[in-house]
Amino acid sequence: MTERRLLILFGSQTGTAQDTAERIGREAKRRHFQCRVEALDSYDVANLINELLVVFVCSTTGQGDPPDNMKMFWRFLFRKNLPPASLCQMDYAVLGLGDSSYPKFNFIAKKLHKRLLQLGGNPLLPVALGDDQHDLGPDAVVDPWLLALWDKILALYPLPPGLEVISPDVCLPPRYTLHYLAEDSLHSDSSLLQPTPPRALPSELHPFAARMVSNQRITAESHFQDVRLIEFDVTGSGIAAGDVVMIQPQNCPEDVQQFCQLLRLDPDQCFLLKPTEPGTALPAHLLQPCTIRHLVTHYLDISCVPRRSFFELLSHFSTNELEREKLQEFSSAQGQEELYSYCNRPRRTTLEALWDFPHTTSAIPPEYLLDLIPRIRPRAFSIASSLLVHPGRIQILVAVVRYKTRLSRPRRGLCSTWLASLNPEQGDVRVPLWVKKGGMKFPADPDAPVIMIGPGTGVAPFRAAIQERVAQGQKGNCLFFGCRQKSKDFYCQAEWEELVTKGFLMLFTAFSRDQEEKVYVQHRIRENGRLLWELLNGQRAHIYLAGNAKQMPAAVAEALQSVLQLEGGLSPSEAEEYLSALERSQRFQSETWS
Repeated sequence: MTERRLLILFGSQTGTAQDTAERIGREAKRRHFQCRVEALDSYDVANLINELLVVFVCSTTGQGDPPDNMKMFWRFLFRKNLPPASLCQMDYAVLGLGDSSYPKFNFIAKKLHKRLLQLGGNPLLPVALGDDQHDLGPDAVVDPWLLALWDKILALYPLPPGLEVISPDVCLPPRYTLHYLAEDSLHSDSSLLQPTPPRALPSELHPFAARMVSNQRITAESHFQDVRLIEFDVTGSGIAAGDVVMIQPQNCPEDVQQFCQLLRLDPDQCFLLKPTEPGTALPAHLLQPCTIRHLVTHYLDISCVPRRSFFELLSHFSTNELEREKLQEFSSAQGQEELYSYCNRPRRTTLEALWDFPHTTSAIPPEYLLDLIPRIRPRAFSIASSLLVHPGRIQILVAVVRYKTRLSRPRRGLCSTWLASLNPEQGDVRVPLWVKKGGMKFPADPDAPVIMIGPGTGVAPFRAAIQERVAQGQKGNCLFFGCRQKSKDFYCQAEWEELVTKGFLMLFTAFSRDQEEKVYVQHRIRENGRLLWELLNGQRAHIYLAGNAKQMPAAVAEALQSVLQLEGGLSPSEAEEYLSALERSQRFQSETWS
């Protein structure tokens, strides 16, 4: 009998692909498969030629890029020297999770499917393209695709004689068990920030505990949005370059206390985690031994919007019939619209959902916590300063996320709220961080002018670039900046104006609310078309765009095309092609976020 082994590999940026991969893993266990679920970059890709059955789940980030935890796998897979039949014994399926409002919708899943086919793999099904924009989210595609997938897989690997599919009513065992320890066996909480191993650069597993130097509000007190310029001291970290700083946030003490009370947990209880099945890796980001308080503060994302899998697992613990019925509805395919209205639309948090199911919550076995709630993910911020100009220092611009939904309490961003709450004037404040390279590359030619379009906090990477270029004596810097009002949210105004006076910067500003008609960066681009055409066509300038991904990137692209038509005499299709050619040659680069 063929061994019934299934490998599920995921590439995930925000956790959705990981959650879906784990769901497929649970369904595989119910069908008695030996199953491993791993991030693509944690898996030894050289073993892929020996795998018989693999399901890939991956998202697409930015401008059609692979998620961070599949970048190494991606580079390996596209090596020119891989033999065309290397994966000929592998049956595979690819599930993509994307958002059709982005131009490169599910680009990575499509490309992966095609590449596996080139290498001799045998697709069990066409690639599935889940879409966040669908009324029911990606599950509208995932649910029927999974039913078809299990039909195909069970035809190849039938259930062993005498075994049935384990019913969804049966709760699978937890991934880990908790072994409680005596209080005195624990290190103090101050040692929980692991020191970086000597000579190793800080990383996700070994962040650097950077001292916060300053935390300054740079919008007027009367402005609705609180934006901070925060500075960290990274002296001694080995960090010498980088474009993006990754910050590992934590839950606030009030939420941690509430969570422990709801679940009747003792925050000071100390435990060791043990895997239920041999071969299951322990969570790499969790120190052992550990207290419940540390687990909830630094690891469990109790402020995220819970996913369908949360309600599915929760329904197994429910002792109350009304609560159980509601939880089962939320985890069914038919209940997804209802779940969307309850969770996603009002951005209800996991902690708030637990409040709504008090009987069930008090019955949650603690060993299921790591199956129930995902870990807190690090947040990325563009570095807004140059290490050349400020050695050993990193500055970031942080818009503090706070908005209203129909729920009575305002919604708050976990990381920005935590950062804003820290006051370095009241003692030594440490923040776990590490840096990585960003997507934007500035021209090697010192004479090439750069046109930077950065409305709002999108200006952060350009502040770093301008500081660096000015320090090197480069003058061809052109910045388009947009905000609401000159008097309220014109970030770094004095700095820009000084550079203009010294002849290092051309600055074009759009203050959308300072006049009757709203004016945005795209209007300023059109108004300065002649200069832009001269820079682009006459001086081979590079264009960079950063900021919010809603309507802005499309509006800017449209304004640039109109400049190419009016000033360069190009037809609409030629203007579009001109812009595409700039993108291909990396003379037009953008970094946007939602």
